[in-house]
Amino acid sequence: MANKKTNNSGFISTEDWLPLVDIKDGMMEAKGTAMTGHQYISGIRIEPRNIFITDTQNQINVINNLRDFYNTIDYEFWLVCCDRPVDINLYKSELEVMYVQEEDPKIRKLIGEDLAKCDMFVGPQINAVDTEYYILLKESVKNKDVLIKKIQNLISNLARAGLNSRQVTNDDLRVILDAFFNDSLRTEFGTVMTNV
Repeated sequence: MANKKTNNSGFISTEDWLPLVDIKDGMMEAKGTAMTGHQYISGIRIEPRNIFITDTQNQINVINNLRDFYNTIDYEFWLVCCDRPVDINLYKSELEVMYVQEEDPKIRKLIGEDLAKCDMFVGPQINAVDTEYYILLKESVKNKDVLIKKIQNLISNLARAGLNSRQVTNDDLRVILDAFFNDSLRTEFGTVMTNV
């Protein structure tokens, strides 16, 4: 422990042992060893889809397509699920405006029921979250084009399976890091990765 760097408060920070150099262009650059060299980590964000509200045949088709999709991946990847906190106050305020403007009592009743549901998710002990799904992969810095091609293939193969996806953004990568290191709390202090 004596040879580790410490910050001004005397504690070792996550940045001291986390091998990240930078986050930009939807990629994390990580320090490597003499054998691996620097690497890029990137991937895709998969839009969630509840297939269980569709008919049974559609569910079977999506599951079979996903199985086929995973069987086509012949390289190392990480399937990551993380929760992103959601602020429902904006949604609630839009409902309140709709409630005031609506004249039909039946629709007002439905909006009022939604407002009551919103109240169940507000409070200091309750955290509303969106679960997000990612597939991450890595390549050496000199194989950046290979990484981009793999990402494009993942997106098109998922589209064939009936799922929408896109390449991760810088913000997505920070959400993943915050989910693992900061209990899903967004941090802005003391960061060395400030490129947007």
